[in-house]
Amino acid sequence: MTLALRAHGENQTLNLPWLEQAPSHWQVQRAKNIFSVVDVRSTEGREELLTVSSNDGVRKRSSKAVTMFMAESYAGHKLCWPGDLVVNSLWAWARGLGVTNYHGIISTAYSVYRPKAEFTGYSEFFHHLLRSVPYNWEFTVRSKGIWISRLQLTDQSFLEMPILVPLPEEQEQIVRFVRHLDSKVNRLIKAKRRLIELLNEQKQAIIHQAVTRGLDPTVPLKPSGIDWLGDIPAHWAVRKVAHLFRTIGSGTTPTSSDRSFYEEGSIPWVITGDLKNGELFATSKHVTEQALRSFSALKVFPAGSIVVAMYGATIGKVGLLRMPACVNQACCVLSEGNLITPEYALQQFVAFRAEIARLGIGGGQPNISQDIIRQLRLPIPPLSEQDSILKLLQVRTAGFDTAISKATAEIELIREYRTRLVADVVTGQLDVRQHPWVNTEIEDSTEAITDEAELEDDLEETDNALEEAGV
Repeated sequence: MTLALRAHGENQTLNLPWLEQAPSHWQVQRAKNIFSVVDVRSTEGREELLTVSSNDGVRKRSSKAVTMFMAESYAGHKLCWPGDLVVNSLWAWARGLGVTNYHGIISTAYSVYRPKAEFTGYSEFFHHLLRSVPYNWEFTVRSKGIWISRLQLTDQSFLEMPILVPLPEEQEQIVRFVRHLDSKVNRLIKAKRRLIELLNEQKQAIIHQAVTRGLDPTVPLKPSGIDWLGDIPAHWAVRKVAHLFRTIGSGTTPTSSDRSFYEEGSIPWVITGDLKNGELFATSKHVTEQALRSFSALKVFPAGSIVVAMYGATIGKVGLLRMPACVNQACCVLSEGNLITPEYALQQFVAFRAEIARLGIGGGQPNISQDIIRQLRLPIPPLSEQDSILKLLQVRTAGFDTAISKATAEIELIREYRTRLVADVVTGQLDVRQHPWVNTEIEDSTEAITDEAELEDDLEETDNALEEAGV
């Protein structure tokens, strides 16, 4: 993505630690001159439920089901309207804010700020400006408390914040530029993700063939007795998972409101989002020794354990622990293997994920249970043959792993490029007024790829990646 941009001409020097200069025709005003505090409460709690994500700002909650993170009644909770700036006062320093496109209910811990009449057309610009990298500094230093978990941004502190204000016409041009940029970025990322999906499918097919038929295509076969599996090598055995692992268990989630269970925790705690169908060397969350003492269902499983996701969209995803860890209640853990190595078990669960997911019960997002996993039957070759299969898979899938890692890294680079470019544009470091994008509107910055030429480019990129992978 090549963009011809130039710096603004005459600039003014700013007394801001995070920004040295801005265009001379831009204003710098305090937030109190731009926003008013809004605190309107829901009387019945029936409006749309909203939340704030650090990734994309205000969004609808996925479900109205009552959980430990959601209230049983939303009467008395705050309301916001399209164009309002919604800020999670406890996570403003981590980009927990954004301008909403929806009318709905938000947490009482959130603040709502509405642009005054003369700035009503600036909402989308303020969304990008206040979520940009430079403003992370402002929100961090203005949030007071104990670093990190108890920092809070007060209304008074926010209203004293300096806000960059370009001319009305220019902020509209900036918004149009960012819409086009996001459209291009979303298309690129979608193409990369589609490539990764295809590579994973090809890799999984190779693994599936190896763990169901072995290495010798001429070996005699026998019926496995498993409907979804078919024939297997005659010298292989079929065993229930319950007979393959000495320990099968799960975990729990310590009370989220009690910080003593999480703050400065050093014990890895696996959630299903950590499972990536591979080895697991680190977790996104940790718990404390106090949590272990307080919850009998929380236990530490040894390195070498297999962790399988049981619920919802991640059902059947798997990880191989490379360090001792505990898990939440959505994970089933298999440890102390008998007749099967942890590495081979990992490949089997990767290969059979679709079949395992079909065993789930429930509605739109079915679940599997520990008992279903216990009763699952797997084809088991001798230990020496397991080792040979693993060595062959390492050779045959290395190219796929390289291509997947490359595409994943490219997605991160694209995101970083977008973040840096938006920051420079909304703070006036780059002038987009003459860029072709500002003269055209785009209906939806998340539009799908529909152009035939772009589809051909995507297919060519996929072919190239497969060729590089040695497929």
